[in-house]
Amino acid sequence: MMENNDYIKCPENLVYSKPRLLNDNNMHYCPGCSHGVVHRLVAEIIEEMGVEHTTIGIAPVGCAVFAYNYIDIDWIEAAHGRAPAVATAVKRLNPDRLVFTYQGDGDLAAIGTAETIHAANRGENITIIFINNGIYGMTGGQMAPTTLEGMTTSTTPYGRRVDLNGYPLKITELLAQLPGTCYVTRQSVHTPASVRKTKQDIRKAFENSLAGKGTSVGDVVSTCNSGWKMSPVKANDWMVENMFPAYPPGDLKNE
Repeated sequence: MMENNDYIKCPENLVYSKPRLLNDNNMHYCPGCSHGVVHRLVAEIIEEMGVEHTTIGIAPVGCAVFAYNYIDIDWIEAAHGRAPAVATAVKRLNPDRLVFTYQGDGDLAAIGTAETIHAANRGENITIIFINNGIYGMTGGQMAPTTLEGMTTSTTPYGRRVDLNGYPLKITELLAQLPGTCYVTRQSVHTPASVRKTKQDIRKAFENSLAGKGTSVGDVVSTCNSGWKMSPVKANDWMVENMFPAYPPGDLKNE
């Protein structure tokens, strides 16, 4: 007769296990937040590629500032928006390393616009992981450059107005036009299928960086159910209905 824990010894019964590089620290993200899923994917990919000892992550200010508490690799914390500049220095000094940034839209597309655009235009051999939820999640839910037209935030309580606040900044489309980018993709992590696709694309971006092909950008359209004032389930539905038309998933550039 089989013991209760015999299934653990049968590899064919193992569906998922906790990535070895994912620490045991309790994550501070709100329930339903996309950050935790993407963190797991990054940990899985680095572990599967066997590059945990030669990977350096750059985490700037924002909800993901404490990424170094969760993924057991070398990290550098950058000033707000400056992650691509720091990543440029790290990669040029350590060309054999896998170097990536992990940034939110307020960081990447607002205060960090110059650093992001110029690093990508130079074709630095780094990967930029971009968590795009259309809002400043960490500091109180203010309007971000990616906030949709008509979307309510703490600083646009009646909705974003183009005549007052300008148009949403489609920074990913802009990056795809630059000659230094080799791979620009936009995905999500709200369903099992989308999680698998995002994992595949982040790995491809990492491989491009190690191969010296230029800058890769992985835009992950995400939810911020606390900032959006919605339940996690409703936030996923709202993202599909409202974010996807403005920021459609798929490859924008693949060279």
